[in-house]
Amino acid sequence: MSIKVLLADDHALVRAGINALLQQMENVEVVAQAENGKQALSLILQHEPDVALLDISMPEMSGLEVTKYLSQEKPKIRIIILSMHNDEEYVAEALCSGAAGYLLKGSSPVELQLSINSVFQGGIYLSPNVSEYVVSGYVERIENNATSNDNLTPRQREILHLIAKGKTTKEIGLKLNISVKTVEAHRANLMERLGIYDLAGLIRYAIRNGIVSSEE
Repeated sequence: MSIKVLLADDHALVRAGINALLQQMENVEVVAQAENGKQALSLILQHEPDVALLDISMPEMSGLEVTKYLSQEKPKIRIIILSMHNDEEYVAEALCSGAAGYLLKGSSPVELQLSINSVFQGGIYLSPNVSEYVVSGYVERIENNATSNDNLTPRQREILHLIAKGKTTKEIGLKLNISVKTVEAHRANLMERLGIYDLAGLIRYAIRNGIVSSEE
């Protein structure tokens, strides 16, 4: 089964280079390309790809603006933000907008493949060069002001923490020594209690409420 991918970048040479790499991947099918955010959104709604690779800064609509719209209207479409920036503000804003991945443009072809496979399988992908402290620094600052009024059980907070770290259901089960079905049940109860029914929403909640740990 091929992963349908849409690519959007306003720099023609960059777009051509990434497209060439995508074409070499056996399990990837590029369904459309866009040169600005507005065109990207239109093509995404038309083709409904599995994964959209969006430049963070584009004319007409930025990658983040497109991501925010899709996280509400088409939450099943997984978004990877392409960026030159590894500053914590950019990374945190991308995740809070609903992105499932953040890939630096200087990344290797292998990382591009890994990021697509990871988000397609339901995980979160951050470029290795986007160091943990970049995100954790942001989280630590809001932890001091975060309040815990969610009434989550310790197990639910633990699972939410692992979800926010990008762990898959299977990985969470192995780490906690529980079955996949038990993880799914905990996640369903977690979503019901918070009134959040998509992965991106859970990640935004975890970041805003200081549930993501900076010690791993």
